[in-house]
Amino acid sequence: MPLFKFKKSGGPRNLELSMAGLTLGKNVLQVYGSDSGLITALASVVGMSGQACAVAGTQEHAEAFERMAASGGVLVEVKVAQLASLPYDDGQFDLVVIKQVLGELTQNDRVLCLQQALRVLTAGGRCLVIDPAMRGGLGAVFSRQSLDRRYVEGGGAQSALKHEGFRGVRLLAERDGLIFAEGTKTTGPETGSSPPA
Repeated sequence: MPLFKFKKSGGPRNLELSMAGLTLGKNVLQVYGSDSGLITALASVVGMSGQACAVAGTQEHAEAFERMAASGGVLVEVKVAQLASLPYDDGQFDLVVIKQVLGELTQNDRVLCLQQALRVLTAGGRCLVIDPAMRGGLGAVFSRQSLDRRYVEGGGAQSALKHEGFRGVRLLAERDGLIFAEGTKTTGPETGSSPPA
């Protein structure tokens, strides 16, 4: 059951910003995804005393992130990198956001993505996964085409986060065609990867 319910009022990013729960001075990373405007909105929250970064899979996507940040008047550091090797230090970020990416990855890439997210998070940091909600009828047929069936049937983001060592995994909300789930990096020793979702 979702923890939050929201009214329909507010700007188009209000729901995502509420789920992110960022404050001034925090460090945030967006991993891949086609929504180049999300990291721009997050960068406006953390301000100049924080750090906003995005990792893109291609130069074309990196340029889209950079254009959006420039139009929003915020500073976002953008790098092109593989999911298996995010170019950041261990414990660098308070929040890693993965929007509409996990379900489209292969099983192996999904595991690597979450392992890297866990690595770059600070102790107590959070990984926020935003997935498309499954629709009914004909829409469900098309929305499932791009998603890995094993990911969906295996419990989606919540299951995947648990398998890769995140703690306190929970569903935050399901609204406006999106599902928000999060997991936290604990201060204790990391657990190894279980069989992936």
